[in-house]
Amino acid sequence: MKQKRLLGAFLWAAMTSAILFGCSGETKAPAPASTEAPAIKEEAAPAESPKAEESGAIDYSSISVEIVAKGFQHDFWKAVKMGAEQAAKDLGLKSTNFVGPANESAVAEQIEQLNNAVNKQPSAICLAALDTQASLDSISNAQAAGIPIVGFDSGVPDAPKGAIVANAATDNYVAGGLAAENMYDIIKEKVTDPAQTVRIGVVSQDATSQSIGERTGGFIDKMRTLIGETNCGVEGHDKYNVKADGAKVIIDVGIPATVDDAACVTVASTLLNKSDLIAIYASNEFTAKNMVTANESLQKLGTDKVIGVGFDSGSIQLDAVKAGVLAGSITQNPVQIGYQAVTLAAKAATGQQVEDIDTGCLWYDASNMDSAEVAPCLYK
Repeated sequence: MKQKRLLGAFLWAAMTSAILFGCSGETKAPAPASTEAPAIKEEAAPAESPKAEESGAIDYSSISVEIVAKGFQHDFWKAVKMGAEQAAKDLGLKSTNFVGPANESAVAEQIEQLNNAVNKQPSAICLAALDTQASLDSISNAQAAGIPIVGFDSGVPDAPKGAIVANAATDNYVAGGLAAENMYDIIKEKVTDPAQTVRIGVVSQDATSQSIGERTGGFIDKMRTLIGETNCGVEGHDKYNVKADGAKVIIDVGIPATVDDAACVTVASTLLNKSDLIAIYASNEFTAKNMVTANESLQKLGTDKVIGVGFDSGSIQLDAVKAGVLAGSITQNPVQIGYQAVTLAAKAATGQQVEDIDTGCLWYDASNMDSAEVAPCLYK
């Protein structure tokens, strides 16, 4: 009897094990989340989705990134491309493809390139849009396909909420402040309790562009902070005017009525001809070029004359810095723009959290413009 009971128990245990073993192929408890894995759950990802290595590093070898710039042949975009390719190499991406239209007015060409990029079904897209409104259908198609878009350079302003996962771009307000800091170092003695009123000119391309407005506002705010707000007023344009009774330093903002060379040269000439002008700042390549052009007949700019500071580069501005006509300029860092845009795209494609990145800016003058750090960021 005892043997029968033992045999029965043995058979029951064997049957139970078989049932449990058979069920295990149908019902599987979810694996515990790994702190080292990407945000996307492994079981929900495509077969080639990157996975965390044992070290915690992400494997990006299956990631492809399409990069649609505002241009292709200009030295600025060549520097952006250089940075993008370096990021792809450092991260070990499967591929990147850099395209751009012939010039920055070729909106239709860029839209075609963006559509082609979406149709390739890449892991992510980097976009510097010439016209956000014209790009909306393409952006919507990318969203529907689950392709994250990273904005770079000027990004994709006014894009629908959630369409752009992050931006890699210059903080133009900070960059304008850097221009003020470097100018202040040169003119400090002239603006510290001057006996007579002195004037700092600002040539700004327009009053509507966000990036130009930030560069202009950043310069003005930083300069007023350095000089002392009660001692520095702003005049010339309603957007920036700040009344400061008894101020001995005046920041005078000039904005051309139209964005063309002749109108800008006229504004720059008007400022350069003011007898109390000690320094002048131009907030982009367009205004810096025309400020230098205005000076050709006036000969007001120079080391021991009116201190001129520009923004961006371009052949006219670079030559002016080399010759000492301009004390120096601010350049964006196009290499970092490309590098950080691709890095953000790779991270977004693997489900990682991403946020906007300031790609920085650099001060250059005759002493450092040929350095390994600065030279790749200057364009003609």
